[in-house]
Amino acid sequence: MDRPFGFVVIDKPAGLTSHACVSRIRQVFGIRRVGHGGTLDPAVTGVLPIALGCATRLLPYLPGAKTYRGIIQLGLRTSTDDLGGDVIKRQDWPDLSFGSLDQCLDQFRGTIEQRPPQVSAVHVQGERAHKRARRGEVLEMPLRTISIHELQLLGWNQNVGQLEINVHCSAGSYIRSLARDLGETLRCGGCLAELRRTQALGFKEDQAVPLPDRHEQPLTPPPVVFPPLLALGHLPRLQLKEEEQESWRCGRKITANQDRYQAAPEPQPRDQFIADQMIVMLDCAGEVAGMACLEESSTLKPKVVFDAKG
Repeated sequence: MDRPFGFVVIDKPAGLTSHACVSRIRQVFGIRRVGHGGTLDPAVTGVLPIALGCATRLLPYLPGAKTYRGIIQLGLRTSTDDLGGDVIKRQDWPDLSFGSLDQCLDQFRGTIEQRPPQVSAVHVQGERAHKRARRGEVLEMPLRTISIHELQLLGWNQNVGQLEINVHCSAGSYIRSLARDLGETLRCGGCLAELRRTQALGFKEDQAVPLPDRHEQPLTPPPVVFPPLLALGHLPRLQLKEEEQESWRCGRKITANQDRYQAAPEPQPRDQFIADQMIVMLDCAGEVAGMACLEESSTLKPKVVFDAKG
């Protein structure tokens, strides 16, 4: 049996951690090398891409932007910036029209500074913030620069103080922080009531499948394993010539003229990726051979090499 190499896209249920989903997939496929692309809080549902086998090495090169659909509750401040935390304060929310609320959201669109929640996976002095916060520490979380590419107001219910939003944002963005900051702006408090991720690492909601039951053996049908190349559609690619494959497998640099590059099939905005010089390297059969960084003089420096030699 061939070792799995690719991505499974799980529709994460509420109540499980992302790590628990990874553990389940390890059991299902019988392999140790498994990793997820972007932590989801236990209460959050939706798209959780999981890399299998050597595909874990490709996770840093996938598009970082994510899309969420959520509900914000105004008039409530909590210790975790969502409904799972302790209530700090309750207040009345102001009378707001759909238009005035949408206008208020303008200050959160584009490139902004955001402070992560106290209970989050951010490292503070070498330790996860949520571990320190749960010991009773009050942390001064550093501001981060993030990008809110799109922020749509889908609905507003004045009677219950809830708004529904759709957010397309850069990696490292917290929708809980958005809910908290909106509440502060309106001077009534706010927290996240419900959240679902609808797109992550280039994979969409309609590609996600339920998390397999670990007691169901064999799985019928087994989860679809998407090929690595499908996850790399936002990057340009180059196919190795037969005489170049040996050098590539040995980790040597490759020189290639610009006319050999294939444009990205699904280009993404530059700020969704850590660098715009990464190239997907293909072998003679058109399969992913690794990743390279384009340097000066059309030189490709290997960063990830599959089926390496020596």
